[in-house]
Amino acid sequence: MSQTKIHPALRRITDSTGDEEKVPVIIRYRKEPGDFTIARAADQVTVTMTYTKTPIVAAEGTPKAIAELAEDPRIERIWYDLPVHTCLDVSAPLIGAPQVWEKGGQGQGVKVGILDTGCDLQHVDLVARIQAHTDFTGKGSAQDGNGHGTHVAGIVAGSGEASGGRYRGVVPECDLYIAKVLDDQGNGRTSTVIAGLEWALDQGVQAVNLSLGSDGNCDGSDALSEACDAAVGQGVVVVVAAGNNGPGPRTVGSPGCAREVITIGASTDDDDIASFSSRGPTLDGRVKPDVVFPGKGIVAARAADTSLGNVIDDDYTELSGTSMATPHATGAVALLLESEPDLSPAAVKERLKATAVDLGLDFNTQGTGRGDVLAAWEAGQPEPTPEPEPEPTPDPEPEPEPTPEPEPTPPPPGAGGCLLPFLGVFGR
Repeated sequence: MSQTKIHPALRRITDSTGDEEKVPVIIRYRKEPGDFTIARAADQVTVTMTYTKTPIVAAEGTPKAIAELAEDPRIERIWYDLPVHTCLDVSAPLIGAPQVWEKGGQGQGVKVGILDTGCDLQHVDLVARIQAHTDFTGKGSAQDGNGHGTHVAGIVAGSGEASGGRYRGVVPECDLYIAKVLDDQGNGRTSTVIAGLEWALDQGVQAVNLSLGSDGNCDGSDALSEACDAAVGQGVVVVVAAGNNGPGPRTVGSPGCAREVITIGASTDDDDIASFSSRGPTLDGRVKPDVVFPGKGIVAARAADTSLGNVIDDDYTELSGTSMATPHATGAVALLLESEPDLSPAAVKERLKATAVDLGLDFNTQGTGRGDVLAAWEAGQPEPTPEPEPEPTPDPEPEPEPTPEPEPTPPPPGAGGCLLPFLGVFGR
């Protein structure tokens, strides 16, 4: 029984780790975390992070300590604290966003969490949209020293002010909540991402963007995938990158393999699939990605003092990856939630899938197709009430025909014609 508590990915790590080397893990317990007396007595497990919304802790321990911990009946599951990283390798019009803007959709008031390398907190395109920010990497600030998170935030919500509106995000009036969960090299661990996810839920976000992931195919049973599915269960739409390990099959990593999230692949501006975009199926045979969005050659906000991508100017840079496709989808989600705030995460996912443009490829390459924001948005609008047809103008009443005067009745002989005989008589 204790052996089944240790996730297979962790077992592969501990089997190849030295006896004294500590391995980062995530531990799920039944009720209270307790003090892990068995392992702590040997000073072999150190708790590095605790959580408030899920019964887990992040810790470090030797292979022996991990095996002993699995014997504790209070422990349900132990995972490897997987490394995660950014998913890097004229898009808004392609997906129909400007037409939704013309109809009044701007994402106003929708709360979107960005879990990434942070954000340039003073970028002219984003400063008015950032409502709160925090750091989980130890840097002490959510300021982006990498550039990835700023670019992602710009695709979601950039105003385009520095470009005269040219490089505008999908929902330029949504509210951003920034959690720095990846360091300035674009790397992190599952434990910091889960911490950022909990923080975002505490802020009351309606959607979360995760343009990050781990390498290797998975089945959705890892700690990050389960945490993302739990967030969906609390009513939050979680949008995640499929990864950039294509074009081979079974290349979607965590948390893209999670069951309830919306997993996003990358398309090109001519409606093909980017070669780098990860393909399904998942390790347990499910179709992924769910849908694709533009992710190649995307120009968006550039963080100050960074050189990531093909730098356009001081304010913008060009990047490619499912990291860029994912915020397009998150923006689409925000437009739907602005118009239909009571939509469940499952309904949002189904709407995006049902209205996608079929690119004629297999499902494990394209999902159901390339996302179409306008079609998804219009599918939730009430049918317009048809204008009543005007009543036909009645033909004018015909003029009544005049009643003919009755012809006089001829007199019978010897009666009414008596004058004639008299005249005749007197005329003789």
